[in-house]
This record gives sequence, structure tokens and C-alpha cells, in this order.
Amino acid sequence: MTQTAPAPGTAPSRTRPPRRTGRVHRAWSVAAVTFVTIIGAAGFASLPGLLIEPLHEEFDWSRGTIGVAVSVNLALYGITAPFAAALMDRFGIRRVVALALAVIACGAVATVWMTAPWQLVLCWGVLVGLGSGSMALAFAATVTGRWFTARRGLVTGILTAASASGQLVFLPLLAWLVDRHGWRPATVTVAVAALAVVPFVWLLLRDHPADVGLAPYGGTYAPKPAPAPGAARRALKVLADAARTGPFWLLAGTFAICGASTNGLVRTHFVPAAHDHGMPVTAAAGLLAVIGVFDVAGTVASGWFTDRFESRRLLAVYYALRGISLLFLPILLAPSVRPPLIFFIVFYGLDWVATVPPTIALCREHYGDDGAIVFGWVLASHQIGAAVVAFLGGLARDLTGSYDVVWYASGALCAVAALMAMVIRRRPPGGAAEPTGGTRHA
Repeated sequence: MTQTAPAPGTAPSRTRPPRRTGRVHRAWSVAAVTFVTIIGAAGFASLPGLLIEPLHEEFDWSRGTIGVAVSVNLALYGITAPFAAALMDRFGIRRVVALALAVIACGAVATVWMTAPWQLVLCWGVLVGLGSGSMALAFAATVTGRWFTARRGLVTGILTAASASGQLVFLPLLAWLVDRHGWRPATVTVAVAALAVVPFVWLLLRDHPADVGLAPYGGTYAPKPAPAPGAARRALKVLADAARTGPFWLLAGTFAICGASTNGLVRTHFVPAAHDHGMPVTAAAGLLAVIGVFDVAGTVASGWFTDRFESRRLLAVYYALRGISLLFLPILLAPSVRPPLIFFIVFYGLDWVATVPPTIALCREHYGDDGAIVFGWVLASHQIGAAVVAFLGGLARDLTGSYDVVWYASGALCAVAALMAMVIRRRPPGGAAEPTGGTRHA
């Protein structure tokens, strides 16, 4: 059952719920548009790993130089995320997302005419990074928070899974385009995909249920709140307060290593590393897409475990297992796909974002009502870690002629993350959250 606006000819009420009808609630079409948009954002993020070899061959740019653009993209994605919700509160979801898609399209299509590395940094690093960051987790959280009261957890899970689904949809297609027609058609495809979503966003997405006289799905009617221009200021204040406590730095450090060993390492460098061993680009990209499939299952299972086991111990196990698997990867890469490599892909996929539910739980446990904002900053550290390794991975390949040292170093970093997770102090049940502006302790 849905709730609709008052009958035509009467002023819309802001104090009583509208009448009910039997139509499908508008919230589900909003969720569907959000799902498609996030799938597209995942596709934008999957392309850089496919461009390293073609750009190196055509322009003779070093992999380290190309890695700078990828690093800027990843860093801006993370830094933009904590402020994305504030922008949506101030200017509206529809305007921010439509503009972000347009910026992505401009950045992607402009790379077709680039001739210098700084242009790659500007187009793919800055423009696509800012646009993608505006559609990060804050986008899904804002939509579910405004449009859903019932089924909120289900919708959040579906929208989170959209990122893995986008990787599955786009990677094989983009890899085929790069292999058969070159990198330029692939970047144009990304631009067209971004622009194709804009009309759906503008026509079907609404900032708040009250804009169309509805209550949230499963909730009661409420007027649309006034814009909150102080949200960005609050985000900075929460960062300043959390930075005075030990758990924040331990969580940020472990999540930076998480980003370094996933987005910065595997998503960016797995395809060129496999190609170094003679594997076709399309086959390597297909394996990366399979990681996205098992990513969904691993995230759901991790959420179930987080409800039942201590979060910091889960993180320690996840990072330790990830580190061990990375140490074996150099001996698994070969010209063809063999069973041991498939086992690695499945295992790594299950572990890919399994760290997210326990990290969110620890942020909530230690910082209470500010936990979501604190997680936004922890997520920024994730992307900064990814950005650093995206650059250093390419640089190491240029200097040593192999990615082996990168896999080994990342395995060691994961061991450090496992130890850091165990150092996080447990908060007694029912104890107060970390004090804002409080003492420094771990």
C-alpha cells in the first residue's frame, strides 16, 4: 500500500498522512534508478585497470605515470564521499547526481583527445574522481534513509551489491572493446553510459517523498526538512573530534590497508599483471568480474557473522587470510586459467569487502550517533590507501619489471592490519561512546 497526495484542487497537507491506494510505492522506482546509477559508477571505476597497457603502448607513458591519474581518481573518490551527503542535503539528490554523471561523461570523453599525462590526470583523475565520489555510499545511504522505513536493510544491501554487479556487467564488455577496438571506444562507452542514466535520474528520482506527497515506504507522512547547510561543518567537526581518539586511527589504518589491497592493487593491477604472464586481457578481466560475483556473497555472510561474533576478531581473520592469499598469487598467474587461480579468485572475492560490516559496527560501537560520519572518513582513508598503492604498484613494475614485490608487500601489510584490528580496545556493553574531544587511547 502506498500513500499519495491529497485530491486535486486541494492544498497538499503537511500535517496528516495522505490517503492510501493500491499502487506500487514510488520508493521502489527511486531505488531502481539508484541501483542503475550505482552500477554505472562501478563501471567507471573498473576501467582504469584496462587502460594501463594500452596507454603505455601508445604513448610510452610509464606505468607509474598512469598510476598517478588512477591515484588521484581514487583519492578524490574517497575525499568527496564524506561531503556528498551534505551536498545532497543542500542542493538535492537529483541535481547532485545528474551533475556528477555529466562531469563523469565529460571527463571520460575528453580522454579521447589527450596527448599528455597531465590531461589524463585532469580528465580521469580529477573529473571522473569527483563525479564518482558524489555517487559513493553516501548516495545509497541518503536514498534509503529518506525513502524507506520498512525494508531499509534489504534495500541497503541491494544497493551495496550494485557495485559488484556493475563490475560484472561492465568489465567483460570494456575488456572486449579494449582488446578488439582499442581503449578509445571503451572510454566513449563509459561516457555514453553516464549520459544515458541522466534522463532517468532527472525524471524518476526525487529528493524526498514529500516532494510527491508521499510517506516513506512503510512509514508515516512527514514534511520535507529544510536544507541543512551546516552538514559539511558537522562532518569536519566529527573528524576533528574522532581524530583525538585511538580507535579512529586504528580503524582508518586498517581500512587504508583494505583499500590498498583491493581497489589500489587487485582492481588496478591484476589485469596488467596477468597479462605480463601471457594471459589475454579478456580472460583476466573476466576473472576480475568473478571476484565481483563472490563479493556479494562474502559481504552478506560477513554481515551475518558481525551480528554474532566480535567485530575486531573478524577483521583480524579477514586481513590475515587476505594477506596469505596475496603471498601465493605470484606463483598462480599463468598464460591460462588454472584451478588454483580460480580458487584464489573465489576466495579473494569472498574476502573483498567482507571488512565493511565489522568496520561499520566498530565505528557505531565507539562513536554512537556520529558513527556513520566517522565511517565516511574511515572510507576516505580506504581510498587514500588505494590511491597510494595504485601509484606505487605501477612504479614498482617500471623499476623491477614485475609485480611480484607488490603482491608480497601487500601480503605483509595485511598482516599488519590484522594486528592493528586486535589492538582496538573493546568497549564494555552499555558503555559510553568515545567522547568528542576526549582522550587519546586505543
